[in-house]
Amino acid sequence: MKVLVACALSATACWGAATSDYPYQPVPLNQVSIRDGFWLPRFETNRRVTVWANFRKSEETARIANFARAGKLEKGAFEGIPFNDSDVFKIVEGAAYTLATHPDPTLDVYLDALIAKMAAAQEPDGYLYTARTLGFTNGMTGKERWSNLASSHELYNIGHLYEAAAAHFAVTGKRTLLDVACKSADLIDKTFGPAPDQLKGVPGHQEIEIGLCKLYRATGDARYLNLAKFFIDMRGRSDLRGKVFGPYCQDHVPVVQQTEAVGHAVRAGYLYAGMADVAALTGDRALMGAIDALWDNVVAKKMHLTGGIGARHQGEAFGDNYELPNATAYLETCAAIANALWNQRMFLLHGDAKYIDVLERVIYNGFLSGISLHGDEFFYPNPLASRGGYARSKWFGCSCCPVNIVRFIPQIGPFTYAQRDAAVYVNLFVASRATLKTPAGAVTLTQTTDYPWTGDVRIDVTPDKERLSFPLKIRIPGWATGTPVPSDLYAQTEPGSLKNVSVSINGQPAPLALDRGYLTLERAWRAGDTVSLAFAMPVRRIRCHPAAADNRGRLAVERGPLVYCAEAADNGGRVLNLTLAPDAAFREGTVDVLGHRLVALTADARAVSADLRGRRTSRPTAATLIPYFAWCHRGAGEMQVWFPTGDEHAEPVSDLAFTASHCHETDSLAALHDGLLPKNSGDHDIPRMTWWPRKGTAEWVHVDLKNLEKVTGCSVYWFDDTGRGGCRLPVSWTVQIPDGQGGWTDVPGLYPVAKDRLCEILFQAPVSVRALRLRAVLQPGFSGGVLEWRLDVE
Repeated sequence: MKVLVACALSATACWGAATSDYPYQPVPLNQVSIRDGFWLPRFETNRRVTVWANFRKSEETARIANFARAGKLEKGAFEGIPFNDSDVFKIVEGAAYTLATHPDPTLDVYLDALIAKMAAAQEPDGYLYTARTLGFTNGMTGKERWSNLASSHELYNIGHLYEAAAAHFAVTGKRTLLDVACKSADLIDKTFGPAPDQLKGVPGHQEIEIGLCKLYRATGDARYLNLAKFFIDMRGRSDLRGKVFGPYCQDHVPVVQQTEAVGHAVRAGYLYAGMADVAALTGDRALMGAIDALWDNVVAKKMHLTGGIGARHQGEAFGDNYELPNATAYLETCAAIANALWNQRMFLLHGDAKYIDVLERVIYNGFLSGISLHGDEFFYPNPLASRGGYARSKWFGCSCCPVNIVRFIPQIGPFTYAQRDAAVYVNLFVASRATLKTPAGAVTLTQTTDYPWTGDVRIDVTPDKERLSFPLKIRIPGWATGTPVPSDLYAQTEPGSLKNVSVSINGQPAPLALDRGYLTLERAWRAGDTVSLAFAMPVRRIRCHPAAADNRGRLAVERGPLVYCAEAADNGGRVLNLTLAPDAAFREGTVDVLGHRLVALTADARAVSADLRGRRTSRPTAATLIPYFAWCHRGAGEMQVWFPTGDEHAEPVSDLAFTASHCHETDSLAALHDGLLPKNSGDHDIPRMTWWPRKGTAEWVHVDLKNLEKVTGCSVYWFDDTGRGGCRLPVSWTVQIPDGQGGWTDVPGLYPVAKDRLCEILFQAPVSVRALRLRAVLQPGFSGGVLEWRLDVE
């Protein structure tokens, strides 16, 4: 096999070493420049802010020091989690991508010094895992090398090393990190394989498969490709390995027999992307068939409207088919990235625009919400509703998402264009310039657009000769023609069609005939030729498949490729009580979010409230919606994407007025009577009222009933997050009523204190009052709180 000395950089991989590869090829990253519009500020923020913010956090948290300590360049013990090595590798990959388009001597020198630490940390035989080298062992690492592959992340970490090494080599031509990667991969090749004396294990967290394919493309060494295929083929092979890791790791049956996406969503997405790479490089049609079936399952039954995947907090995992919750949806940012990388590869494999439709949905919605507009705060989960209190963070103990964002944003440039033989593809509408080399000559495409705010796109075609013949294939987005996703999972209530699209060449209308989602314009192109596209962007209401119980009686709102939401900042502090009629008319305007002018939508709505007896009423109001990606920049308030169309599905606001001796700033007094019963006393998925950080004190909450009411009893669901936080059940509690002298007196009775249920008291005799007080004595050394307080009235 021919070995390459260098290769042109693509964000998906380094192409060229392989004799067989994807039939559709992305344009190398250094041949695409982002010029203006929506994406340029985000690219600039990524390279100027996010890259360095991630490096600083890695320095502060000893992620980088672990390499220096393992290499005996400084003294100290291992700190953190064993997979923290991978965080640094991901930042290096992203930093290398930024160097491809923006040379930066300071960053280049920083990377050289960092890579020297990585090289020093590598053991003589190629092993690189700073936790073990520094003598750190826990339930994750295992006692010996490779002894706990389900959890150790030994192979996961170095998969990201290989991706970083391929990127750094391609951009700089330096072999420093590539040599570290090859030395590591040579050890893995000696250790794992089909020979009797080799291990038959697989990584618990997939990633090395992608990295090995990139290392193969960078070096031409077929051992690395064979090793990637070995790891994929061995999954689920209990006949060859004995005990397998099960569905959580997609290791329950061989991959070619898997038809439903299960388990940890990021692991799954990386596996499917790796399967696509190996299928393309080897021609393995069984792998192709398997990922086709898995893709059908995800897009038809398991993908949220934002393109996010992984519905469950538990295990960061896929749920059952049509399990698509909103407030409790997990939808890790890394899972969105994995979904995007997988769909880009599916396009490269099949050349169908439907995969780019999914990719576009992810990058504008489920991915982009994961990073703040300032570029230094991040979401880990990306729910589709919030009851308040959830906000982006600067960093996490497990900080895979911030570092993954760094390497993903630069890849959007190469996602924009592709080619196969003489055909040139425009996949995304991004203000950019790209140079592509066709068999007949080179051509430069220049896009001018304010997409996604408008649907107007201009493409200037500039060949390197007087006339250059080639087919220009332009993706016509599914959202523009009535198909928001390529399945029946989501549908427009009033579908768009080709009538909403117009295309012209040099001002002359072009016929609209699509093949697999692409409009083909084939001609002898000349300098000065211009293609103009116009996609109508009316507001569309989206309905979900009826099998998705959480979205019954609800519709979402989209405009162009953007999913919209309502958040507290624009709507008087509450949005979960809002309803939008199916025929609500929307008015377009703008809203300022941290200095960014965004297209906002306003419509007539109704605000639902409930009285003490649970009777619902609604009043007319106006609802303002903003793009989902921009929510939570103006406070951690309520948010929702799927709007009830009738009062019965809204979460009503209580018309009772509450005060308290103290309420923590991220908690809510409204939680006391919001009608939401928790799963248990430690439920963090619904709003709560706590007295945190007060401990061991006597505290109270007060309710104004507005009218004279005859109260017969009440029940309290106490908050207790033993094992996670510092709140516990109270020592005791009582209900108090006014004593007529400006004070309060206890209502006699037996007051039970228990976890995981409503603690109910029936008064010995009804009390007629206009106000009540709940008094609690907190345990010494602990705080406390309430999830729900219900009153029984005649």
